[in-house]
Amino acid sequence: MASCETCGNDYDMSFEVHAQGRVHVFDSFECAIQKMAPICEHCGVRIVGHGVEADRRWFCCAHCARMEGADAIVDRTGMKV
Repeated sequence: MASCETCGNDYDMSFEVHAQGRVHVFDSFECAIQKMAPICEHCGVRIVGHGVEADRRWFCCAHCARMEGADAIVDRTGMKV
């Protein structure tokens, strides 16, 4: 058994996440997200999806990026497929 690095639970079904040369141990996806997901630099929510990177800063969506001055980022291109 291994202890979750977020909550400390010693759990027989814990799992490892290998990222950037380190190994992390968690007992749930919730704990993994809490520990590893970046935080939007505008609204503060955890970025669980793809997110938006602008000038080496991370945002949860194009709206938040624009609110922080990233004018070139849009949610949609307007192209019809």
